[in-house]
Amino acid sequence: MAADKLRDLSQPIDVAVLDATVAAFFVTGSKEERAAADQILRDLQANPDMWLQVVHILQNTKSMDTKFFALQVLEGVIKYRWNALPVEQRDGMKNYISEVIVQLSSNESSFRSERLYVNKLNVILVQIVKHDWPAKWTSFIPDLVAAAKTSETICENCMIILKLLSEEVFDFSRGEMTQQKIKELKQSLNSEFKLIHELCLYVLSASQRQDLIRSTLSALHAYLSWIPLGYIFESPLLETLLKFFPVPAYRNLTLQCLTEVAALNFGDFYNVQYVKMYTIFIGQLQTILPPSTNIPEAYSSGSDEEQAFIQNLALFFTSFFKFHIRVLESAPDIVALLLAGLEYLIKISYVDDTEVFKVCLDYWNTLVLELFDAHHNSDNPAASVNLMRLRMPEVLQRRQLYSNPMSKLRGLMINRMAKPEEVLIVEDENGNIIRETMKDNDVLVQYKIMRETLIYLSHLDHDDTEKQMLRKLTKQLSGEEWAWNNLNTLCWAIGSISGSMSEDQENRFLVMVIRDLLNLCEITKGKDNKAVIASNIMYVVGQYPRFLRVHWKFLKTVVNKLFEFMHETHPGVQDMACDTFLKIVQKCKRKFVIVQVGESEPFVSELLSGLAATVQDLEPHQIHSFYESVGSMIHAESDPQKRDEYLQRLMALPNQKWAEIIGQARHSVEFLKDPGVIRTVLNILQTNTSAATSLGTDFLSQISLIFLDMLNVYRMYSELVSTSITDGGPYASKTSFVKLLRSVKRETLKLIETFLDKAEDQPHIGKQFVSPMMEYVLADYARNVPDARESEVLSLFATIINKYKTTMLDDVPNIFEAVFQCTLEMITKNFEDYPEHRLKFFSLLRAIATFCFPALIKLSSQQLKLVMDSIIWAFRHTERNIAETGLNLLLEMLKNFQKSAFCNQFFRSYFIQIEQEIFAVLTDTFHKPGFKLHVLVLQHLFCLVESGALTEPLWDTATVPYPYPNNAAFVREYTIKLLSSSFPNMTAAEVTQFVNGLYESRNDPSEFKKNIRDFLVQSKEFSAQDNKDLYAEEAAAQREQERQRMLSIPGLVAPNEIQDEMVDS
Repeated sequence: MAADKLRDLSQPIDVAVLDATVAAFFVTGSKEERAAADQILRDLQANPDMWLQVVHILQNTKSMDTKFFALQVLEGVIKYRWNALPVEQRDGMKNYISEVIVQLSSNESSFRSERLYVNKLNVILVQIVKHDWPAKWTSFIPDLVAAAKTSETICENCMIILKLLSEEVFDFSRGEMTQQKIKELKQSLNSEFKLIHELCLYVLSASQRQDLIRSTLSALHAYLSWIPLGYIFESPLLETLLKFFPVPAYRNLTLQCLTEVAALNFGDFYNVQYVKMYTIFIGQLQTILPPSTNIPEAYSSGSDEEQAFIQNLALFFTSFFKFHIRVLESAPDIVALLLAGLEYLIKISYVDDTEVFKVCLDYWNTLVLELFDAHHNSDNPAASVNLMRLRMPEVLQRRQLYSNPMSKLRGLMINRMAKPEEVLIVEDENGNIIRETMKDNDVLVQYKIMRETLIYLSHLDHDDTEKQMLRKLTKQLSGEEWAWNNLNTLCWAIGSISGSMSEDQENRFLVMVIRDLLNLCEITKGKDNKAVIASNIMYVVGQYPRFLRVHWKFLKTVVNKLFEFMHETHPGVQDMACDTFLKIVQKCKRKFVIVQVGESEPFVSELLSGLAATVQDLEPHQIHSFYESVGSMIHAESDPQKRDEYLQRLMALPNQKWAEIIGQARHSVEFLKDPGVIRTVLNILQTNTSAATSLGTDFLSQISLIFLDMLNVYRMYSELVSTSITDGGPYASKTSFVKLLRSVKRETLKLIETFLDKAEDQPHIGKQFVSPMMEYVLADYARNVPDARESEVLSLFATIINKYKTTMLDDVPNIFEAVFQCTLEMITKNFEDYPEHRLKFFSLLRAIATFCFPALIKLSSQQLKLVMDSIIWAFRHTERNIAETGLNLLLEMLKNFQKSAFCNQFFRSYFIQIEQEIFAVLTDTFHKPGFKLHVLVLQHLFCLVESGALTEPLWDTATVPYPYPNNAAFVREYTIKLLSSSFPNMTAAEVTQFVNGLYESRNDPSEFKKNIRDFLVQSKEFSAQDNKDLYAEEAAAQREQERQRMLSIPGLVAPNEIQDEMVDS
């Protein structure tokens, strides 16, 4: 094949053959020809001498694809081998590239026709400049500026090169160049910017050529954010830019430049210039975009260029106001122009474009927070009295100044409120009302910012917030502004400010809101309309538990309304009704179990009488939620007799069905194998679990009623599963029948676990339920084939041990015997199989180590070795939960063994192994989330050897002839050897210094952690990667601080999220 001779680079390459090969790869070749061409081109790229052919290729080819291939080869050499090349070769290539660029860009037609090629050559030139300038190419900037003055097209291309250079040095340099090189290039650009500045001003004042002016503005935009400020404010540059702003062809580029200037913030030195710039700008803007313009409408019908103008305008205003709004406030003659700018920004905020809105919203949030903080501090009695007296007039003056824009901003937030997470009913793209299928995280983030902004706005003026909301609600009722979206955003806004008003004002406000919404539901016709109104009623009432607690009539009306919605089959309405019912009951449960004024019995009793009718249209999962809600009510009843009576009435329906099924099964066990019956059994158990979740100990009488029958069903289904898997092989576990049987087994275990977890700590309850389970559940687990073992057995016994602690000590050997060996065999074959069993197995082990440690001491040394190996295996796991559980378990074991009589024996066997394994996971980059726990384990080990708790040597005295003075000396030497052999790139002195540092800082957790962080960076294990996990603790502390700040501002943490003790008795 002719193309094969291309590989011989001892003579000039045959360009015609290369053209054909490149064409075969990109355009003309068949599948085989393309593969062959690909291989040849790869071989050429890999050949270190190929770059020497680049000039020959570029001079002789007409194919653009071949030129790009040659430049790709050259780019690789410049990036990775440039400094190793001989000087004459580097200079030759540099001069050649410069000449080609000048030659192509000096001629208008070649500059336009070969634009892509010129752009690629520009990129290559800038790559060379990054290496050679300033040291080896001192005249680069003067040469470039001189060339630019020879012709307008060359000048245009020089601007493109200057822009590329700025971007390479300031925007994309991280990770590409050393910090020292970046610093050097920035200093060179700064010191030589005078020439660039003069060139730009000269072009902007003298040229009439549109393309040249545009590329000059574009280059300037790249430099404005970092050049010395004198070049901007002490030269005609700003005036020149403002002259170009009204010209349509340059408007967007100029606006981008002005935005860069607006975003500069270096104290008050140039305040006069900023005021002047803003004044001229607003004057020009009012001509270009008259204040009466409907900006959202203009945006939706505008061209791409016009839409970009509005986007840029949003960026300009938000940048300018963020840094310089105070300057505009302090000049009385400018205040009107400031308000005009805010008016523009509010109108832009109504534009139907997510990105534009995000820009505006971020700024509104900043401004409102600033105004609120000043207002909040002035109301805060803890603030210094003298300071507040001085600042008070200024705070009030600012609030007065912004009262009108803030009022309009409230209107904006109400009109554009994002959808909260609780709302399940949405409008699809076809205008139909449907149940939401997937959460949109962007919308949730937007809701969070909007909610926060509206709460600050509400604090600044509660009356205005209330008036605007009620006015819009009246327009919904009158039909003047009736639309799904209008009602939604209004109700989401009303719900979002919950907790921010005083109780009296909130009560007055909500009485009107709920009354109007209920009226609206009555007078509006149409299923979709009613679904939207229902969704909004449910959202609003769910947000205001404080109001419902003190207004029984409203609470009762709302709950009855929710019962109505539970019969409404429109998608999403029933789900939302059940969710809201649960939320309200959890916050107002006492109200339902006392006899209210004018009632003959508590509401819960009335509800239980009509239970069957209320839930008849609900799906099983909705019924379970309903049972959890009613369980919550019953739990609030303080009289045990009444509680039991209510519970019997609540469980009457499922108990009746359960009794029928068990009765039939006693006649014929085959009855239980019917899939329909299995589903019913599952449903009954799930209903019981839901009630147990909210009732806790009070559920004892109900679970005792079904417990033994339930275990019998469990055993029977378990045997069925085992038989099916044994007979049908591994695929049998995937059949719907086996899955259904296992669902019943899991639900049985979940019900027992839920009850024991929620029940109060009464040992007799534990004993009553644990003994029968030893045979039914534990022995069954051990007997089963691996695929039929339920991981829930492990979590159930972990819960039991965590709950009943040392009272379970005698049962631990039986638990060990049943689950330990057989589970380990399942999970230690690899890191993937049985993921559920893994996590739950280590949780069970941790519970035993924490509360039944004496049982571990009684294990044989083989069994203890198995336990320790499994722990090490756990923290080696890359699954974060499993690794963390393993590390926590290890810490428990270390602490407990240190206190026991077996301290020396245990640590002699395992100290070195643990240290070695912890250092392995600490430094391998796959286990960064475990950093905090790795540090704690190492700290424990280093403190232990210095504490004197170990009275026997850790080293093997038989094989180590040299006697160490103490364990600390041995561990120090061992650690230095371990790390020196693992990190040959570190010097012995560095390793020794690190290990000594660990010993010295062992009693200071933060210093100890800092030492380890520094070591990880020094050892290059964690350089240039995402290291946020190493600082996870600090980040968590920061989050807690932010939460405390939010809790101090009424309404910022929604009432539903606050764990309050119910003051509703």
